[in-house]
Amino acid sequence: MPQKQDAETIFALDIGTRSIIGMVGRAEKGRFHVQAAEKEEHGRRAMLDGQIVEIEQVAKVAKAVLSRLEQKTGLQLKRVCVAAAGRALRSQGARFSLEFEDLRVADGDLLGQLEAGAVSAAEEELSAQKDTHDRFYMVGYTARQYVLDGYPMANLMGHRGRRFETEVVATFLPCGVVESLYAVVGRLGLEVASLTLEPIASLNACIPEDIRLLNLVLADIGAGTSDLAVCREGSVVGYTMATIAGDEVTEALMKGLLVDFKTAERLKLSIGSKEAQPYSDILGLKHEAKPEDLWKLAQPAAQRLAKEIASKAVEINGGTPSAVFLAGGGAKLQGLPGLVAEALEMSEGRVALAGRHFEVSAYADELELSDPEYATPLGIAVSAALGMINDSYMITLNGGPAKLFRSGLLTLRDVLLMNGFHYGDMIGHTGANLTVTLNGQRKFFRGAPGTEARMLLNGETAALSDVVHAGDRIEFTPAVSGAQARCTLGELLGDGFSGAMVNGVVEDLGYALAQGDVVEAIPGPKPPAKKRPRPAPAPQPEPAPVAPAEEAPPEEKPVAKAVRKPVHSEAPKPEPIKPEPPKREELAGQMEFGGGGPGALRIQLNGGPLRLPPKPQGGDYYLMDVLEYSGLDFDNLERPVELLINGEPGAFTQVLKNMDDVIIKYSEPPLP
Repeated sequence: MPQKQDAETIFALDIGTRSIIGMVGRAEKGRFHVQAAEKEEHGRRAMLDGQIVEIEQVAKVAKAVLSRLEQKTGLQLKRVCVAAAGRALRSQGARFSLEFEDLRVADGDLLGQLEAGAVSAAEEELSAQKDTHDRFYMVGYTARQYVLDGYPMANLMGHRGRRFETEVVATFLPCGVVESLYAVVGRLGLEVASLTLEPIASLNACIPEDIRLLNLVLADIGAGTSDLAVCREGSVVGYTMATIAGDEVTEALMKGLLVDFKTAERLKLSIGSKEAQPYSDILGLKHEAKPEDLWKLAQPAAQRLAKEIASKAVEINGGTPSAVFLAGGGAKLQGLPGLVAEALEMSEGRVALAGRHFEVSAYADELELSDPEYATPLGIAVSAALGMINDSYMITLNGGPAKLFRSGLLTLRDVLLMNGFHYGDMIGHTGANLTVTLNGQRKFFRGAPGTEARMLLNGETAALSDVVHAGDRIEFTPAVSGAQARCTLGELLGDGFSGAMVNGVVEDLGYALAQGDVVEAIPGPKPPAKKRPRPAPAPQPEPAPVAPAEEAPPEEKPVAKAVRKPVHSEAPKPEPIKPEPPKREELAGQMEFGGGGPGALRIQLNGGPLRLPPKPQGGDYYLMDVLEYSGLDFDNLERPVELLINGEPGAFTQVLKNMDDVIIKYSEPPLP
């Protein structure tokens, strides 16, 4: 009976476009000892450019590799280390800022909140783009710029201010790429022990840590894509991919010689040999191809590949690197290093095949490891065995394995971002406040407080800046933002008012106030309420309790207010019933009464004359005094009312003068 795989045994699986390579071994004296390795090519193109297309077909090939490895080692393998292709990496820049009422010192937690908000904003912008509808995993990010109270800063740590801003460039991988890997692994009855990116894995195998202080680029040239990684000052600082790879050269030979793919692949590998290669074309005719003739056919495609690698290397590095390593099966094309050096305008001696440094981190008793094709599978194994990546099977998030991509130290915030959580999930915001103006005085209502996130690391309360180590257990309950402040016109006015005009339009007391509304109230007792049918309201979230209105300070701001563009939506309103306008003869008695005399007021109301006698107690007439003569039922208004005095918007408390032209009528056209 086979022995079960123990915790120290590493099973690495490189699922490539052309083939699948598996390695089994364990760490011994600081190096990975390869005990067994197997390779199997895909029978047909079940993968395109590093992306799994036919899950069942890929799983079938992977199963063959798994079975042979189990026979060689006598082990029952249950955990596997894999890497995601870099072909679908997407980068997105975004800005995010935080504002505080009082001066605040920038500490680790504040910077973490700032950067997490920017990463979440970048993901939202990426998801909103028309060319993609996928969710994304965050692979890594770089803070490009900080701003403190409007001044650019290289580092915010320890500085005091009120407004903090950052711009980041975040890198994401579509969920589909990762989930397809997990689907294949699931078909094999295995669990994912660790997950990294192919360019990072290859770099860990090809470039030892003691030379990463130099500015180096690794180009892992596969069949469908070429993944690039850049290191300097001791760490990986960027990665990208090129869409041109080894298959471009193979296809050029297919077209030039009229042969099938396998024959072209064999002839490609023979470039650089001294002997002519026999082959048969698709018509059955036999030929011989000299190495120089093969190179002549392959060179244009090889030059395009070299120029693409050089262009991407300069783009991600910000300039020409000190040296370039070429890894992967596509790197074995004779003459390619010279073409890359030429494209980068550097010495050919600074472009070399990867493999000569494999022995620094790995060794094998029988297998020759210097083959550049082993860069990715060996890198996956070395990364997991020597602790160069955080093994996700040793870190759990809410009871399941966390998906981790980056090498080096990870904070709790990094882990949450990499597993689909957003800034809003980590920081519970107070609901939006509401500020309105009532008769010239500002009134302020506070939103409900939010519920803070619950974060436990190994059972103890943790902070977002806490470093996560192998074996840690994370329990995370997202924060819940508080409800925004809500208040109706009736709740704002209370007793002592008979009505009000909002933003120049008469509204009923059930009107829901919006931010910035200007309210002019009509003094006097409220008339008895008259019941009338009302449409059922649209479902709304639980409103915040209406806090007593308070006078807002001139520049009052919510604490730690994240700057976002609000998105408003309203439920559709039912089509109102247009009331029949009053007939002129019904108003004739009111429009012509009182006669003249001292103190009488003569105006035009809705196009007709109106004479009002002097008030018994004396004083001026106001616009609100003539509402009853308009013919509108202000207790049962069906839509907003338009108030005009001499063609200009009027206020309830505006004094009327002789010969004023007053309009009090429903707004036209009716509101939808």
